[in-house]
Amino acid sequence: VQLQASGGGLVQAGGSLRLSCTASGRTFSNYVMGWFRQAPGKEREFVATIRESGSSTDYADSVKGRFTISRDNAKNTVYLQMNSLKPEDTALYYCAAGRYTIIPTTSQSAYTYWGQGTLVTVSS
Repeated sequence: VQLQASGGGLVQAGGSLRLSCTASGRTFSNYVMGWFRQAPGKEREFVATIRESGSSTDYADSVKGRFTISRDNAKNTVYLQMNSLKPEDTALYYCAAGRYTIIPTTSQSAYTYWGQGTLVTVSS
């Protein structure tokens, strides 16, 4: 699976952005999709995940109520709608794909394929 993330940019605190990640190469609807982020000087962390059909989602506590993950299997695309952005949301955002296993989908180990990252910068 090849993943191409887009939609990052510079936004003021309180603003919104929508990230997109388009997949190619395999059957998109067979994969759990996730978003992770890595801030400068920090380790990569979980942001959100969505099951294959979109029936189930999960979020990091830090983004609950502000971010929404969704997917369109007909377009092979997963989205991350980010509202009420804060300066601490500044990071390189990665999308990832993996087949569902016993490994929690909040873990990076659950994902086999990774996109190149798209940079989100939130100014105060």
